[in-house]
Amino acid sequence: MAIIEQTAGTKTDVKTARQDRTMKSKSAVSRRRFLRATAFGGTGLLLLPHSRSAFAYDANSKLNVAAIGVGGRGGDDLAGVAKLGENIVALCDVDQHRAEDSIKKYPAAKIFTDFRRMFDEMGHRIDAVLVCTPDHTHALAAATAIQRGKHVYCEKPLTRTVHEARLLRFLAQKHKVVTQMGNQGSSSDALRRAVELAWSGMIGEIRQAYVWFPSGNEPMTRPADRPPIPATLNWDLWLGPAEWRPYSPVYVPEKWRAWRAFGSGVIGDMGCHTGNLMFRALKLDQLWSPPKEFAAKRVVIRVETLPSERDDEGYPRSMDALVELPARGELPPVQLTVQTSCLPSPDLMLGYTQDKWGDLLVGSKGSIYSRDPWNTNFVLLPEEKFKDVKHGPPQTIPANDDHYREWIEACKGNGKTFSSFEMGGPMTELMQLINLATLFEEALEYDTQSGRILNSKRANQLLGREYRRGWSI
Repeated sequence: MAIIEQTAGTKTDVKTARQDRTMKSKSAVSRRRFLRATAFGGTGLLLLPHSRSAFAYDANSKLNVAAIGVGGRGGDDLAGVAKLGENIVALCDVDQHRAEDSIKKYPAAKIFTDFRRMFDEMGHRIDAVLVCTPDHTHALAAATAIQRGKHVYCEKPLTRTVHEARLLRFLAQKHKVVTQMGNQGSSSDALRRAVELAWSGMIGEIRQAYVWFPSGNEPMTRPADRPPIPATLNWDLWLGPAEWRPYSPVYVPEKWRAWRAFGSGVIGDMGCHTGNLMFRALKLDQLWSPPKEFAAKRVVIRVETLPSERDDEGYPRSMDALVELPARGELPPVQLTVQTSCLPSPDLMLGYTQDKWGDLLVGSKGSIYSRDPWNTNFVLLPEEKFKDVKHGPPQTIPANDDHYREWIEACKGNGKTFSSFEMGGPMTELMQLINLATLFEEALEYDTQSGRILNSKRANQLLGREYRRGWSI
């Protein structure tokens, strides 16, 4: 349950406050000029006066978009933005072989291998950035863009660690840029409607929820061989902030997701897709940002896992996780079960033939089952009870047919994104907290307000990670 603690008020030093006001009145520098002329957040990243920033963008012109990581999924994201008519001005990838198709497709774009150099050389021309790299470099690339006033679209999971997700959320708030996480199912009509039905009380009070994934991962062993690094790959830049290790094809290009150093396993890969409906329907974002009337100093989530094995290098073959989620205002506590490599119990499905993927929200009057990895299809259970339900509550969540268009339009001042870092950050924190818990036999108690694990010093240290020398936010 949520633990509410009061803090004593502090007295203002009147003399100091008067001096502060005097100093402010003497300053002739406007806030906008100050933001343009000073370093952001003490990071040493300077937004130069001539830099093209999110604050000064002309909403009637096209966005100048840069992409970091342009092979594979990055190529798809690029295509999604380019089809809307925006300008693709810079492409950055550490693997020129994987980037080859995108480089040919956008010949007007300038090519880079190091995103830091890209921002140094072209920051004045860039309005918005796509981040589509492996998980371990998401935070650095996105933070660098945000601190320079650029709008950011970042693939899921938002980051590799819990603390990185918190950092990106706070940075986006501070710099007031438009953000979107790449869980594209957020833009489906089905997900938005299912969320509305849950909020309306159609299935009653929800105290149980389930998320299933069809497969787990495997323990990993670092290879002993030392094959040559491909000529088209900059291995040092690919590692980025991760601890140095020799190159091996078991890391690049296909297996990086299975390694804790680089990826997030199936929970990180698909959790922000498949668990999206569950997270939104239960209003779990309020555990991180509770309404003022329900504000608490501590909000504690308890996570206990039973993995097939506990492995420092990789993720388990199968796993059961039990997550105890406290009340959110008037909403009751929820027990969330997350499972890989198994099917839902037939008793839970009320006669419905279940799939290997999905969310299940169990209410006092019925259930909602999302039956695909992206929450783009759902059914009310038991089907017989709800077969004549044709309408329901009025639509309150705006419809959207394109995840990229929603982001682009919001960048231009038209509307808001549905999967901003305000939502994507906490969602990623929860999924990465489950991943972290697979390393520990004891249940972990995580305080969403302080960003700390309260009952394990070692687990608390692993909420973040040390960056390799030369890499920092």
